[in-house]
Amino acid sequence: MIETSRERLTQAGLNLIGQALSIFDSDLRLAVSNRQYQLMFDLPDALTQPGATFEDTIRYLVTRGEYGPVEDVEASVRDRVETASAFEPHYMERTRPNGRTISVEGAPLPQGGWVTVYTDITEIKRQEALLRGRSEELSDQLLDHAEALAAANRALAATNAALEETSRELARTEARTRQVTEMMPAHIAHVDQDFVYTFSNRRLSSVMPGSLADVVGHHAREALGPETFTKVEANFERALGGEANVLEITHDPSGRRIRVALTPDRGADGEVHGVFILSTDVTHEAQARAALAQASKRELAAKLSSGLAHDFANLLTIILGLQGRLERMEGLPADANEAIRATLAAARRGGTLLDRIAAISGPRELRPQAVILADMLDDLAAMAGPTLHEPVTLDIEIAGLEAPILLDPGPLQDSLLNLILNANDAMRETGGTIRIAAHPVRDTWVEISVRDEGPGFSPEALAHALDPFFTTKGSEGSGLGLSMVYDQTKLAGGTVRLRNTADGAQVTLRLPLRIAEAQPAPLLVLLVEDNEEIRAVTRDMLRGLDHTVVEAGSVAEAEALLQLPDIGAVLSDIQLPGGRTGVDLARAIGDQIPVILMTSLPPGDALRAQAPCPVIQKPFSAGQLAAHLSGVRR
Repeated sequence: MIETSRERLTQAGLNLIGQALSIFDSDLRLAVSNRQYQLMFDLPDALTQPGATFEDTIRYLVTRGEYGPVEDVEASVRDRVETASAFEPHYMERTRPNGRTISVEGAPLPQGGWVTVYTDITEIKRQEALLRGRSEELSDQLLDHAEALAAANRALAATNAALEETSRELARTEARTRQVTEMMPAHIAHVDQDFVYTFSNRRLSSVMPGSLADVVGHHAREALGPETFTKVEANFERALGGEANVLEITHDPSGRRIRVALTPDRGADGEVHGVFILSTDVTHEAQARAALAQASKRELAAKLSSGLAHDFANLLTIILGLQGRLERMEGLPADANEAIRATLAAARRGGTLLDRIAAISGPRELRPQAVILADMLDDLAAMAGPTLHEPVTLDIEIAGLEAPILLDPGPLQDSLLNLILNANDAMRETGGTIRIAAHPVRDTWVEISVRDEGPGFSPEALAHALDPFFTTKGSEGSGLGLSMVYDQTKLAGGTVRLRNTADGAQVTLRLPLRIAEAQPAPLLVLLVEDNEEIRAVTRDMLRGLDHTVVEAGSVAEAEALLQLPDIGAVLSDIQLPGGRTGVDLARAIGDQIPVILMTSLPPGDALRAQAPCPVIQKPFSAGQLAAHLSGVRR
């Protein structure tokens, strides 16, 4: 192998050392030696090359008499190899056959193997002998002690060298460990028995925004904040008691859901000296888990009501379309516009009630659309206003939510209406103001709170108000209002929280915050619907969204119109006359043109389940239709 310039430079440096030096690896093969090593023992070149075995070298030296007369050469070689394999620090002095005295000092290496330094101390020994012979006052005991002290110092120096190398290796290991912990998307830390951080990577402030960035030396209460520390303190105590545990908390300053794993730190004596901490952000996981947990299973009631729901959905679709047409007319008096908005809001609530019926047999489908929250809450106020008792008023405040966001407005509006009606009943005698406040929580949640000035929740209500059939209204209440608010919010991946304020009760909803996409470009839409009234109102919705429309009443008519150029999307009812359905049409079109099917069939219906494309539930609004069409832009 050709030596590199660095290797040649290293070898030249070793050759300048006045002592002989050899380094053998953990397999007892020569790794490095210098020129003095070969000269001191008159070794052949083969035994000074990297890879030469320690056994061959010892055999060569024994055979030459380096260790004096030996009866059994192989036994002597074997003994010396076994001694070397122990890798123990050692120091010795011996006189060679040529009369020269050398010291042999060996030290093990952390990686395995050892380094040995051979020093010719003949002259030093001669001077010591001369000194011993000439010094009548210096006792033999003092010389022996001095000699023993010198040997001990040399052994201590060898041990110190080994410790320094071990310390350097530990430092490298610690650096690699810290680099790994910094790369992980989680907070990794350690606290002692007094809850003081002794180690932490730099992830705490990213997992829990607002926490201290550098927490080492700080108490956990100071690093996390008093509210967060209170939530985890009992689990810290359990870990200090020797019990590993995992908990999930809501980090109130950021609204994030955090999973915290706590593991006892046991010493060699088995005692717990602290706690290891692993904290991860599981907000999106918690949202998905909450949405999946709200699937409903009441199939029988859905079968009994599906036919009625189908016809009612068609009627609501017509009502929504006609009222939408009235809303766009110019010159209407202000009170007419108010009535139209209230009618639209009531019709949308009727659609929400249909969704509840459909959800009896299976999970309700979320129907998100681009919503300007201020407009939705204005509609809510128009619908709820006439139901409020005379001394009760409604106040709405929105901050930081001007842009359209993706929400399913029907369930949300229905939930808020339930909360308003409950607050209205609570203030029937005393009057007061119902305050609705909405704002974003960082970039994670939309928080909407409804607060009244009534008597507040009783302790029992705070514990059970979200349970089905729990009511404080006696025979006048069904006990389903708040439980439905809870179900609808959880289905959307959100949370519900009840509490009492200084003035009354407050219910807070948190929903995932998602910014809506921009309005899609205009399309040429093929509308397939056999009901003329529904086709008319759907056509008006499409045109109101700046789309161009061509119409068909059956699959056969639609297939003929598909020959037209530039058709950008097909919007078809599932149930069509002539023996072929909208599902058949969507399958025939395939991937050539985007298809959206519309229906009043419930989500669990067998025909609907065969749809190979997106389905929009009747009744739907122009906003919901726009949200579906935004997904088929080309």
